[in-house]
This record gives sequence, C-alpha cells and structure tokens, in this order.
Amino acid sequence: AAMTKDAPTGIGYDDRVALADQLSGLSGSDVDIILETPGGSAEIVEDMILQIRAKFSCVGMVVPGYAKSAGTIMVMAGDEILMGASSSLGPIDAQIVQGNKRFSAHAFLEGLTRIKQEVDETGSLNRAYVPILQNISPGEIQSCENALAFAKTLVTDWLCRYKFSTWDTHSSTGQAVSDEEKQTRAREIADALCDHGRWLTHGRTITLGNLRDMGLKVTDYGESSELADAIQRYYVLLEMTFDQTNIFKLFETPVSQVNRFAVPAGTPALPPQKTEPDGAIVEFECPNCKNKTEIQARFTQRAPLKLGAVQFPKDNSFTCPNCNATIDLSGMRHQIESQTKKTIV
Repeated sequence: AAMTKDAPTGIGYDDRVALADQLSGLSGSDVDIILETPGGSAEIVEDMILQIRAKFSCVGMVVPGYAKSAGTIMVMAGDEILMGASSSLGPIDAQIVQGNKRFSAHAFLEGLTRIKQEVDETGSLNRAYVPILQNISPGEIQSCENALAFAKTLVTDWLCRYKFSTWDTHSSTGQAVSDEEKQTRAREIADALCDHGRWLTHGRTITLGNLRDMGLKVTDYGESSELADAIQRYYVLLEMTFDQTNIFKLFETPVSQVNRFAVPAGTPALPPQKTEPDGAIVEFECPNCKNKTEIQARFTQRAPLKLGAVQFPKDNSFTCPNCNATIDLSGMRHQIESQTKKTIV
C-alpha cells in the first residue's frame, strides 16, 4: 500500500478478502511475499498470517522499501526475511487512538510510571498532572497494556514457530539450541522492537543492521546481484504505480491483481459497463444534472462507434451534452484499463 494522502492505506479488515482472493490462485508449498505498507491493525495481520500459513509451509518476507508498525509484525512471521540496504522496518509500539488523539501505548504507560515514581519520591502529586490524570480511565490504561502485550506475543510466537524453526545449533559454539533459548531470543527481539524509549518515534527506521544487532538473522538480497536487480525492478514499477495513478492499495500475483483506487472528490464511481473484446460501453450519469450518456471506451481504432454513444475522451475531460458541465474521467479510465488489462485508445 502507498502512503497516499487521505487514502486508507493501512492494513485493514477488507484486506483479508483481497488476500484470500489472490492466494486462491497460487499453488505449491512455498511463497515469497513482497510487502510494502505503512502499518495498520495487528489483529488483521494475525488473520492474514493465518490465511497464508494455512496454505503455505514456507514463507519468505521481502521488504524492498518499508514495512512499518503492523507491517513489521507481519514480517516476523516469515521463515526467511529478505531486506536490502535501503529497506526499513519500524517500531511495533502499539498506537492507541482516543478521540482525535493518537499516541504511543509504551510512552503513555511510561509517563504514568514516571508520575508514580515522582509521587513516591516527593510524597505529593504535582498539581500540573491533575487535569491529565482526570482524563485517564482505568480502561485506557488496560487497553494500552493489552495492545503492547498482544504485539509482543505475536512477534515472540511467530519468531519461535517460523523464523527459529531451523535454528538448531549456535553458530559460535556449535552447541544445540534449546526451545527455552529460542523463546528467550524471541522475547528479547520483541522487547527491542516495542521499546519506544529506544526508538523515540513511531516512524523511526529499523534497518537490516539493527535487526542483526538484535540477534535476528536477515538475508541481505543485495549480496546477489541477480536477485537484487529483480526485486528492485519490481519495486520501481510498484512505486510508479502508486505515484502516477490513483491506485493506493495493490494485491497481486504473477497471474492476477486486485487494486483499490482513491477517487478524487466530485468524481463519480465507475458506472455499470458492458465489456466487449474490443471495448467497453459505460452508462455515465452526470453528477450535475443526472443526464445519462453512453460512453464507449475502445481498445482498438478498428472498433466501430456504437450509434448514440460518445467516444471516451482522449484527454479524460468529458462535457455533458445536457448541462455543459465538465467532468474529469481519469479515474474511470484507470479503473477500466485495470479491470480489462487493455488500453483505451
């Protein structure tokens, strides 16, 4: 997903359907997932990993750009994690939304702890804290604690179950690795990723080197020129898709694609259309006067123009024949071309 302004780019409930649709067309026991996301819901990430793991026994998580917050949690469910020099993950400190405020669960709890320590040391409560504490309910404190515990539990469980499944011996000593040692290492990594005091901001970059310093084995795909070239070429195309179209979320496999569009204010949704081999006919309703016009999108110049239909404008600017209002149809063009995999001439 792209970081398109105002578009719901984060991992959300509806993404489970798109993921299930794309997974249904894949076969085999192994899969590589290229992940690009600003984050989202950890609960939905858990559901998505269950979907993936129900079908594939070995999963590679590839991050050519960024996978922040809940995206970082998702990466921890890979048997192998592949990153490059410019790849970045982010802290998985849970973000709590209360009203119009968004804040770090870790920072919130840490602040309460400092106030308590100050009271214990001085024997009194600074009056400046009173209005702040009056607006905090026990439920909010419990929500923060639960959110942090949930994120740590997912990371710890997935690292032990998948990433550490083949970690049998210590590279330094050659001695066998116990289940307890796997649990300990996983908890240490989860704690480090959740440590707001270490990263300070939720948007902080966690690099391949940072992960290795935590004791997590990460594959640097830059060490293979052929693999790096393939990943980088795909990533450039992905970024071009987000930058040059109104697509803000994309799920795709080598054979199919599901994408979501950000429709500019005032742009009508794609009306019912009749798709034919050489074009598509759209019944378009003017948002100004409600007059309906058949607009024909042709995929070849040889396709005859239907009697009574208007050819899809090359500049995407349609003028209503009834009220002369001008409507931008660029969003409609993107949707038709994406759905048909053909170009309107």
